[in-house]
Amino acid sequence: MKTKTLQFKTFDDITLWNNLKDGNEKSFSILFEKYYGDLVNYGNSLSPYAEKVQDCVQDVFTDIWVYRSGLQGSVVVKAYLLSSVRKRIARLHERDHIFRKSTSTDSIAFLLEFSVEHELIDDDYATKEKVVHLNKLLNDLPARQKEALYLRYHQGLTVEQIAEMLDVNYQSASNLLHRGLLTLRKEWKGSFSLIILLSSTAF
Repeated sequence: MKTKTLQFKTFDDITLWNNLKDGNEKSFSILFEKYYGDLVNYGNSLSPYAEKVQDCVQDVFTDIWVYRSGLQGSVVVKAYLLSSVRKRIARLHERDHIFRKSTSTDSIAFLLEFSVEHELIDDDYATKEKVVHLNKLLNDLPARQKEALYLRYHQGLTVEQIAEMLDVNYQSASNLLHRGLLTLRKEWKGSFSLIILLSSTAF
């Protein structure tokens, strides 16, 4: 595991991406191994069909390799991959008639329940009961707010990248994050430092 972590840190994403564009299979493999798990987890948050999600993620990487010569050079690789998976799953939903016929990703419901337990485990104020309550508040948020917080909090995307992924403008993405955090602040009865922890990652 340490070897893989070291391997991932040897080259930055944009170097790997540009090497991939030039046909470097090793760089392609490193990016695949680095992000496959994150992409599958995100895909599972958008679709209950795990096998189809894995197929979608693999198809994204297949397309990247096949059409590598036409890829843009200046991309944020993680955001590009997450967005590509989201769009492919949207097309899958439309093709399978799970949702109304639309190519818009607005119809995708964010299904994943995510937890802040690991991030708060060392917080002096974080008792098990408080963490359970905070997780419930997070997962009771409207789907779009929860997805925005997930992308910001768990995936580390910027507001600009979230806006592009959700196909909204910057202000709308910022509002989704703000409203989600506002609800948490209003309902949360525990240590305010835990909400500050989330707030600090949102903007």
